Amino acid sequence: MKRRFLRILSLTLALLLAFSAAAFAAGKNEVKRVNVSVYGDGATGRGFCWFTEGRAGTDLDLIETARFNGSFDGAKAYTGGQTLYRGQYSHQVAVTDLTPGTAYTYRVGDRAAGVWSAPCAFVTDDRDAAFSFITVADVQASSQEDFLHAAETLQGAVETLPDAEFIVNLGDYVNDNTNEEWDAYFRAFAPYNNAFTGVPVAGNHDGNITNKLNTFCFRNTFCLDKTDNRSIEGVYYSFDYGNAHFAVLNTNDMYPMSQAQKNWLRNDMNGSDATWKILLMHRSLYSAGKNINKPDTIVMRDVLLPIIDELGIDVVLSGHDHMYMRTDFVKGEKRVGGVTYVTETFGGEQTTFAVDPAGTVYAIPSTAGTKRYVVNENAIDPIHAVAEKTLSTRGVGGCFATVEIEDGRLVYKAYTVDDETREVSEIDRFAIKKTATGGSDACRRDQSFFSTVYASGFNFVVAMVKMLVSYVKLLAQVIAK
Repeated sequence: MKRRFLRILSLTLALLLAFSAAAFAAGKNEVKRVNVSVYGDGATGRGFCWFTEGRAGTDLDLIETARFNGSFDGAKAYTGGQTLYRGQYSHQVAVTDLTPGTAYTYRVGDRAAGVWSAPCAFVTDDRDAAFSFITVADVQASSQEDFLHAAETLQGAVETLPDAEFIVNLGDYVNDNTNEEWDAYFRAFAPYNNAFTGVPVAGNHDGNITNKLNTFCFRNTFCLDKTDNRSIEGVYYSFDYGNAHFAVLNTNDMYPMSQAQKNWLRNDMNGSDATWKILLMHRSLYSAGKNINKPDTIVMRDVLLPIIDELGIDVVLSGHDHMYMRTDFVKGEKRVGGVTYVTETFGGEQTTFAVDPAGTVYAIPSTAGTKRYVVNENAIDPIHAVAEKTLSTRGVGGCFATVEIEDGRLVYKAYTVDDETREVSEIDRFAIKKTATGGSDACRRDQSFFSTVYASGFNFVVAMVKMLVSYVKLLAQVIAK
């Protein structure tokens, strides 16, 4: 109840930001695109980012919500840095000394000029083993109307899971990666970006050297821990929350996935003994959408699937293909047999859990937006063979998913929000029960610059050859049908 009260308070503060003209000062110092992201430890770290048209101060005031009475007197003050990017200034502040389990209210702006955003809010992880989050993907809009429609999908998610502690966006926030589109996105999603911590995932439309040479947009739009990153566009990073460890991949780092990022993923996941290991990425490894048969996906599957099996990752959430899909428990590109199930009460309802399954579940929560794909019946093997649910949300509505974790139990549910009535309907679910915690591996992979660059060049040649072989097999498969 306390957490729900804090969430309602946080959302109320964010609504003030979205709808109060008095929240902003006019002119080039106007604060826009305000967001807060995970930064390292979910209990103590956050990254803050915002934009201004002109050069301005990079100041943050932060106060416990319990002490906030409309004034920031007594707030802790932070100062960050700014970068000129595409004719505007990106301001970023990283904070790593927060108190676990605390609701905070903050504002960002220019202290000297007296220009501030309206109050925004978030809650830190209390480090217990019970938390929940929302995930959406592929807003990928161009017009304010379509951004607002996608925001209504997220509104349905917040109403469905009001106790959610953060929101994962699996990438493709925008379509053409223009300043106008980013402004439209942040206007439409202000009530949620400024009431929840965000977990951003880099999509190919969010800045990609292969997409109109748009580079460095993602890292200038979100304040993330960029340690060890060697990507032209996108950021890979990780964070801990509750009893789970999350790794966020940058799938713009392709042709194939760089050796540096592969080594980082192994080191990062093996270095955690968290109960739950969850991987977040944009391009999908298991999808029945139109992109699954493309060269970049074929290469990525060949590179990443053995690593995911090796690391024992529980759940992989991704986007890119704008349709809904969830696999069974998969390992070695096959369904895992011999899974034991038990039915228990969770959240007041009877839920069937898979007990200690050996494989990984891959899920795509379709799109929160209006650009939706049909199911690709010619998806490469073994997509349809391992799929538990495939669905086109075209003509239905936006889609979102929720994940609730309580100690050794995880429950995933997916929903659609009707385009006309805004009615929320559950379309899928799965649940896992673990009786053993995750392990760790002390073996470290080399991440030095020269070794990883050399390996990446060699991997590229090998991946291209394998991709051509895969295409010959795919062509034979299509002809046979």
